Amino acid sequence: MRAFYQEYKLVPPVVGQLDEIDHLGVLTQIPWSHNIILMEKLSNIKERIWYATKTVENRWGKRALEDWIDRGIHSRQGKAVTNFSLRLPEPQSTLAQETLCDPYVFDFLNLPPGHLEKDLEDGLVEKIQQTLLAFGHGFAFVGRQYPLEIDGDTFYIDLLFYHIPSHRYIVVELKTEPFKPEYTGQMNFYLAAIDDMLTSPQDNPSIGLILCKKKSKIKAEYALRNLQKLMSVAEYSTETHAEKLLPPIEEIEHELEKKLNFLKHINHLFWS
Repeated sequence: MRAFYQEYKLVPPVVGQLDEIDHLGVLTQIPWSHNIILMEKLSNIKERIWYATKTVENRWGKRALEDWIDRGIHSRQGKAVTNFSLRLPEPQSTLAQETLCDPYVFDFLNLPPGHLEKDLEDGLVEKIQQTLLAFGHGFAFVGRQYPLEIDGDTFYIDLLFYHIPSHRYIVVELKTEPFKPEYTGQMNFYLAAIDDMLTSPQDNPSIGLILCKKKSKIKAEYALRNLQKLMSVAEYSTETHAEKLLPPIEEIEHELEKKLNFLKHINHLFWS
């Protein structure tokens, strides 16, 4: 309680620029245990307010709040490259933007560096609960390899979700290679079919998410600029927290080689 008072009542002048009502209002709407988590895990008051607001909106429990903070959702939400601002008026474009992240963190998957798209898809579907958590609040899983029967041919969408809060389908295509502009043509085709075949009058236009191992922001922006369908490009990562702390494998091999050469040199001096 003393820490809470010091953090939000006797604040330094710089932090005090935040209006007291604005930031204390939402903090009083979440449980005390949630406030303790915010104070222990975050030092930035604006970030605490953001997570407190999301807690109220999404009804996060303690575990969910801790998990989202550990995953750094604040720094990733709304960061995908999209064409939403060119195709949707405000506030619809901002709301649509906030449904997506960049990068998506799939650290619960145990995939080798050279994994295939099928390996990624299998892992995401096998651990669908963690996948839905990684995608964010309000996502419902519709299916994998979702079939579209079009003029005698069958086309398959990698993953199909429905975002309940925004009432729209989310079409996900998985690419283990860096982003290529031609991926947008395939996605545009899928979105046209989904909007024509699946959406109801109550649904909003579908969004396409091209999920790549890497992307060039400039290439992605150019590729999306003149498209009429709502589309986005984001990266994904399968690195665990421990792997992120380790230096690159090339650096480890280089250090081991240096130590080995040093030992060989010592051994040579000793025996000579």
